[in-house]
Amino acid sequence: MKVAKFGGSSVSNAEQIKKVLNIVNSDDNRKIIIVSAPGKRHAEDIKTTDLLIRLYEKVIQNLDYLSKKQEIVQRYADIIDALHMHDGLLSKIDQTLDYYIFTLKDKPNRLLDALLSCGENFNAQLIAEYNNSQGVPTRYISPGEAGIQVTDLPQNAQILDQSYEALYKLRNYKEKLIIPGFFGVSRQNHIVTFPRGGSDITGAIVARGVRADLYENFTDVSGIFRANPTIVKNPEVIDEITYREMRELSYAGFGVFHDEALQPLHKDRIPVVIKNTNKPDDIGTFIRHDREINSNNVISGISCDKGFTVLNIKKYLMNRQVGFTRKILAILEDYNISFDHMPSGIDNISIIMRSKEIQNKEERVLNDIREKCDVDELSVEHDLAILMIVGEGMHRIIGTANTITHALAESKINLKMMNQGASEISIMFGIDVADADKAVKSTYEYCYNGKCLKI
Repeated sequence: MKVAKFGGSSVSNAEQIKKVLNIVNSDDNRKIIIVSAPGKRHAEDIKTTDLLIRLYEKVIQNLDYLSKKQEIVQRYADIIDALHMHDGLLSKIDQTLDYYIFTLKDKPNRLLDALLSCGENFNAQLIAEYNNSQGVPTRYISPGEAGIQVTDLPQNAQILDQSYEALYKLRNYKEKLIIPGFFGVSRQNHIVTFPRGGSDITGAIVARGVRADLYENFTDVSGIFRANPTIVKNPEVIDEITYREMRELSYAGFGVFHDEALQPLHKDRIPVVIKNTNKPDDIGTFIRHDREINSNNVISGISCDKGFTVLNIKKYLMNRQVGFTRKILAILEDYNISFDHMPSGIDNISIIMRSKEIQNKEERVLNDIREKCDVDELSVEHDLAILMIVGEGMHRIIGTANTITHALAESKINLKMMNQGASEISIMFGIDVADADKAVKSTYEYCYNGKCLKI
């Protein structure tokens, strides 16, 4: 059994939806389909999810929202008209939006989740109805009916374990099943969305729940590139990559596959393939638990993400002071700040976090660290970029870090810090944000175009 998820660009208009259903109907093993909200139809277009956010903003600001609501209804009307479908679904769409606005306008977080869910939910109903009209037995299944039960924190849903037992029953249906991505239902019967990009998460949850043999993630590219194609010209497509490597690359800016979607798949070792809706015969990129390593694929990918802040803390004899790091982390916890990396020495420690984590809190955090930890020096650096070199094979070879630092030195890029994780599948370099793109280009050229690392 295959579970297939189609992203926003794959279901953005009638033509794309026909492509999707050709793919779905061509393989009897593709039984369960997860769909996103309609994405951009062209470069200047607006995603349906963004239209729903704008509608929400109008409502909570007590502004006239009717034209914005009509714009959303029209997105589906355009698809329905092009598919020559009956337009009865449009009145349901309009009424549903009105119902959520009327009943939840005094509960902003609940209203946002309810409206956000509409993009996927309306599209799933539309696609199921159209496929049925073409003579293919197809059933729309809501997340609640499917058994996707989640925690009750708005915009940050987490799946509850009992959902997997309920999801397994989806195997009993004979029809093709169309399920909207991006949201679940809490025990309190609230609609709660996953983080943005959460249709990937829904697909992974369903794949694990039904114990699929393969989870297919269809998008608008023929796999995962070794580097950002907007930075590196014509980068190679990765043939296969491990869950761990994909998690590291997703963290550092690879947007093809949501990093949280790997967790349920990793647990049951369900393989994933990233494929292109527009070129379904392309092999794509497989994500597996393990992969074969050879001299050409030691490094899987190179990624760089921006928007980091680092706290640099110095304390003489810090290594002998029991509980020093715990005090620092307790302060961050008090301000609800999560961090990403924590390289350290015997007398110093650096804490790297997303800049948004400490935004509007910086002075208070620094003052608390000075008062409670008696540090010798404390400084903050902004505009930091994190360059990640990722590869399961790196721990087998000598001089990986030296090779990368040499490539960066040749491009006159100054390193602010360097850290290799305990897993030894990634090396992180802190650089100035102005050097981010240049760093990706130089390391890519060094690793893949004639100077690739050898086992």
